[in-house]
Amino acid sequence: MTPHIFADVYLREWMGWAGRSQLSPMVELAKTIKKHEEGILRWFHSKMTNGLLEGINGLVQAAKRRARGYRNVENLIAMVYMTANKLRMPVLGARRAH
Repeated sequence: MTPHIFADVYLREWMGWAGRSQLSPMVELAKTIKKHEEGILRWFHSKMTNGLLEGINGLVQAAKRRARGYRNVENLIAMVYMTANKLRMPVLGARRAH
């Protein structure tokens, strides 16, 4: 069996030990880990971190900077999609009058 199946058992066992240790830094750490236990254990199943969300947020912020001056939300949303998908719009040259 893979270790991630027992991650919750190992984590709770360690938190119990740390809580009983009478070492105040370990007791505080166990309390902090207990607050975040669900998210910590979720990683063992999904292997996802908040790095993905941070990356998406960075792309949205870049799109907001590019979309400055647009008049409606639809244009901002379109810019977010273009930025997130790394779409490159062709540069259109000015038309010459003939």
